[in-house]
Amino acid sequence: MRGVLTLAALLIALDGRVAFAQTWKPPADSERCPSKWGPGDQRGSGNHMKPAAVLKAARLIQTGEVFELGRVLSPSMPLPAGRQFDLFTKRTRNDAGINRRGSNEELIVAEIGQVGTQFDTFSHQMIGSSMYNCITLDEAATRTGFSKLGVEQVGALMTRGVLVDVAALKGVPVLAENYEITPADLQAALARQKLTLAPGDAILIHTGWGTLWGKDNARYQRSSPGIGTAAAEWLARQDPMLVGADNTAVEISPNPDKQLAGPGHQILLVVNGIHLLENLRLDELAGRRAYEFALIVQPLKIQGGTGSTVAPIAVR
Repeated sequence: MRGVLTLAALLIALDGRVAFAQTWKPPADSERCPSKWGPGDQRGSGNHMKPAAVLKAARLIQTGEVFELGRVLSPSMPLPAGRQFDLFTKRTRNDAGINRRGSNEELIVAEIGQVGTQFDTFSHQMIGSSMYNCITLDEAATRTGFSKLGVEQVGALMTRGVLVDVAALKGVPVLAENYEITPADLQAALARQKLTLAPGDAILIHTGWGTLWGKDNARYQRSSPGIGTAAAEWLARQDPMLVGADNTAVEISPNPDKQLAGPGHQILLVVNGIHLLENLRLDELAGRRAYEFALIVQPLKIQGGTGSTVAPIAVR
């Protein structure tokens, strides 16, 4: 295991309201680098994107049913402090001629890599100033984007998607805001759904928190249930192409250990080179018990970007 995990406290979980309180210590660079994908690798879990992954996913398509997993982008959506999304329409053409052609366009002022349903890549997070595969901030950061680990390198991803419905496992529509998902939760949910994971899968976790989107944005953004550090370590060992959830950060937020800030991001992105998908719309998948499907997602090709707003689809 890369990183040191301890159980700071063990609490009784009877109704989905409390779980393990966990802590974690980042590994030294010498323990995590080079990546298993090789020195200098920038694709990480994206290396799973091969014809075999596409064909495996395609075989899951039986009905042609499509589920849209992306949120609508608007100024009224939940936004973390310091991020913005503003849209201004403008009239760009009013041509002379008998057909009276007019045109409308928009100007969007936004942190387009980190708003809405968003795809995180490896330049987004660091341990100190060291990113995935020990690429440092000094060698990769510029005022106009990252020269390494930019989201434009990800490309199209298509793979087997698995929905892990932890809310259903606990018998609640929405997990409590302080619920820290454990490896036992993930394993029990998969057993309940009669599914197993395989390397290269896209693992999507349903907490029910997404039902607050657009209804109680302040609560949605303030905190959320999610995976703890032990679950993040366990997921990394499954060797997925990506991990996603219907909450703000995939992991529990804020972390119950006041000495930790976003350790799940570090475990998955920095230590293991596994992409994240945040703010997914998973209520329809969960409601239909669509637990296995083809997942298709492609980030915008933002040169040197730390991530991208995306509109993934699940097809079965």
